[in-house]
Amino acid sequence: MTAIREPWGLSVLGAGSVSAEPRFAEIDLAVDVLAPTPKEAFATAGAAVAGLRAALREHGIPDSAVSGSRLRLTSAYDGYGSDRAFKGYGCVARYTVRTDSLDRLELLIDDVVTAGANHVDDVRFEVEDKSAMRDGARRRAVEAARRKAEVYAEACGVRLGAVIHIQDVDPESMNMRGHGRRTGGDPESDGALSPGSVRVDAAVLLGFALLP
Repeated sequence: MTAIREPWGLSVLGAGSVSAEPRFAEIDLAVDVLAPTPKEAFATAGAAVAGLRAALREHGIPDSAVSGSRLRLTSAYDGYGSDRAFKGYGCVARYTVRTDSLDRLELLIDDVVTAGANHVDDVRFEVEDKSAMRDGARRRAVEAARRKAEVYAEACGVRLGAVIHIQDVDPESMNMRGHGRRTGGDPESDGALSPGSVRVDAAVLLGFALLP
């Protein structure tokens, strides 16, 4: 529990959020093949990677917007212990693709899967300057904490003094905190591949001195 353990003043938790329309999406893809020999695994994976690259270029996505890894070869087995059986050689290549054509995102994913990307691990909607959004959310968290503190002070018949303690709080952990729960704000998504809005949350614990 996040708390100021000494019984002084007033300790309040404030939360704030800022939402913005996403500007681009990042898609985590992988080519993952299994073949009886390393040569066949490399050849099959290489053909799938070539098809994936061609599909991306058809969508106007430059190579600079695709980050990836070299083909990785591993031995694949099925079962455990004495029942363990060799299945073949797995060859994997993982890529992260960035695109700002959000209205064509579903078509892009369909085309790259058809071209050979047999894993779509994640789709993220992002903004260009998330740090500026986070600063705005922190300011709103401070404003919320101060409003809450003013209500408590007024209800108790005391005056709010200076801020004498500031503690950053991870907003993701607020559901486990004793100070409250994160509520409100716009949903991050309103559909499987609908961008909705990108939301950044912040929370802060403020300690105020109290005056008679």
